[in-house]
Amino acid sequence: MNESTSVPVRERLLAAAAVLFYEQGIAATGIDSITKRAGVAKQSLYNHFASKADLVAAYLQVRHQEWLDLYTRRLEKVETPRQGVLAVFAAYQDHAELAYENGFRGCGLLNAAAELPAGAEGRDIVRMHKEEVEQILHGHLQAMVSDRHTADVLARHLAFLLEGAITRSGLEGSSVCMQQASVMAERLLDEAQRAAS
Repeated sequence: MNESTSVPVRERLLAAAAVLFYEQGIAATGIDSITKRAGVAKQSLYNHFASKADLVAAYLQVRHQEWLDLYTRRLEKVETPRQGVLAVFAAYQDHAELAYENGFRGCGLLNAAAELPAGAEGRDIVRMHKEEVEQILHGHLQAMVSDRHTADVLARHLAFLLEGAITRSGLEGSSVCMQQASVMAERLLDEAQRAAS
């Protein structure tokens, strides 16, 4: 049995969709392209996903989990709340440095959201991911500074810094902006700690 047929059909479809949606965009990627790359019959896709929108939602959930897994690996080495904040930035950098077939094009979730209409399930998934990242930052910050308002504001600032850096990283096809954003984040954390003391 060769490697491709030993992988379950659903996983093959998701893997194919992940590459094509990221490289070409959602609208430009047809079902035929996905099934061809996955090496399955078109009906197989509809046996696993009710529609293309259902496949897109599953793809976005996979992207979300992929980032969470990178963050969890980083978190295993964390000893302080400050390091926890920086682990979020490091996980974004790790995501930017994954082996993409044609290079890094920015946040796959934001790229997808830009193509989806208001009210689409996929946009809700992307929003929930971004909110979860901000809540993760907030949790680390709350352990660093006693004032909840400061933690709220700083979490929002850092979340915006992340989004800007990942967007520029995508435009430049490099993780350098993520490295620079991490340095900026450290400065913001230094200021917050000085203000709290």
